[in-house]
Amino acid sequence: MTLGIGINFACTIDQISRFCYSRNSTSETTSPGALDIIASTLETAYMLACSSALAQLERVRQQTERLCEPLETEDYCIQPMLDASPPKWHLAHTTWFFETFVLKHAVANYQVFDSAYEYLFNSYYEGIGTRHPRSDRGLLSRPLVGEIYAYRKHVDDALQSLLAGTPDTECLRRIELGLHHEQQHQELLITDLKCNLGRNPIHPIYLEKPSLLVQPTSVQTTFIEHSGRMLEIGAELNKNPFCFDNELPRHSVWLAPYAIADRLVTNGEYLEFILDGGYETVSLWLSDGWGEKVARGWISPEYWFQEDGEWLEYTLHGVTPVDLESPVCHVSYFEADAYARWIGARLPTEFEWEAAAQTADHGERGTFAEDGHFHPRPQSPTFCGDCWQWTSSSYAPYPGYQPLEGTLGEYNGKFMANQYVLRGGSCATPVSHYRHSYRNFFYSKDRWQFTGIRLGRNLDN
Repeated sequence: MTLGIGINFACTIDQISRFCYSRNSTSETTSPGALDIIASTLETAYMLACSSALAQLERVRQQTERLCEPLETEDYCIQPMLDASPPKWHLAHTTWFFETFVLKHAVANYQVFDSAYEYLFNSYYEGIGTRHPRSDRGLLSRPLVGEIYAYRKHVDDALQSLLAGTPDTECLRRIELGLHHEQQHQELLITDLKCNLGRNPIHPIYLEKPSLLVQPTSVQTTFIEHSGRMLEIGAELNKNPFCFDNELPRHSVWLAPYAIADRLVTNGEYLEFILDGGYETVSLWLSDGWGEKVARGWISPEYWFQEDGEWLEYTLHGVTPVDLESPVCHVSYFEADAYARWIGARLPTEFEWEAAAQTADHGERGTFAEDGHFHPRPQSPTFCGDCWQWTSSSYAPYPGYQPLEGTLGEYNGKFMANQYVLRGGSCATPVSHYRHSYRNFFYSKDRWQFTGIRLGRNLDN
């Protein structure tokens, strides 16, 4: 399977900017005919950008609601833990983002749907004002689910009217950011919902498992060797028209010789770690990790349990025996690090991972959200899909990092402490949202995302 086409009207926006610059800088020396061509091209690029933005807006917003179609009303309000949010909150927050950062910015005298929603559905933007406590999102039985869908329609109608007019390029950029923000929440909606249903003792099925042909794959890991060299890391804007600010600027990094696995650690391999006493061997664990393991009673990945001596796991498609050839998922950084230590390897840095992924990229991928199979599947050699992969890199700014201006600068930069970077995307990540430079980040203890393990090794210089 090849990688899909992403949300890409930013490239048209950049073309517009270059055309504007060309027109302004050459107006005194360029013939009237040439200026007419520039103006016509600019107009065409602008119309394409607006048309693309409208199409992508409809697609992404509809997909969020499509993910909620299997839910019953009672499912919309459950918050299974502090880190997770109810489906109703995700539906409302993504709408609030567009209303706050696009419509209020671009539409004169815009009428908000409900002034209380700014308090209820602000996530963490201090520049906007106070907000409802994150821990209490599951206590909001009101507004009703139907009112939230009405809110989404109100904002969608306003966005469509805006795009039918003459929005400026800053507005288009903000819409694009809002679409990628919503795709992030599509993944969170799925993982938060799994956290809810997975803690229910009757193990409800979210969605029937789709009929998919699993390609034969070797269970033998091959380590790909890379020589030491200087290379460029970070988003390439000419190849990836959109990126988050934390993927920039592109910069040089020196890598010592290393080797990296061509696929993810499987359930069968991880089960060997469990049976060998990996969860009882303190020497394998970081001190904080051992403390978390003891405090939380970890003896296996999240959603694994034993019944009559058999290892089973809860998936969004129901309870199933643990598939020994599928990638292990729902492990914390601490568990990934302990496993790597047990097997005599280590976790790769995010720079090693990105360099290897770029080198090995032949268009192949694992499972992404568009496949409708919200669980990892046996892999052919690939670097993306199925599970986000823990790296040993702390989440920190690249040299010369500049956050977005204003309140939108809170999107990424203020979280650059005490978290680790994950790469590669998962079975709940929209493929149109993914690129190899994408830097996800979570705390060391987190397990409710589709997080897995890729191994790295040192090579002699």
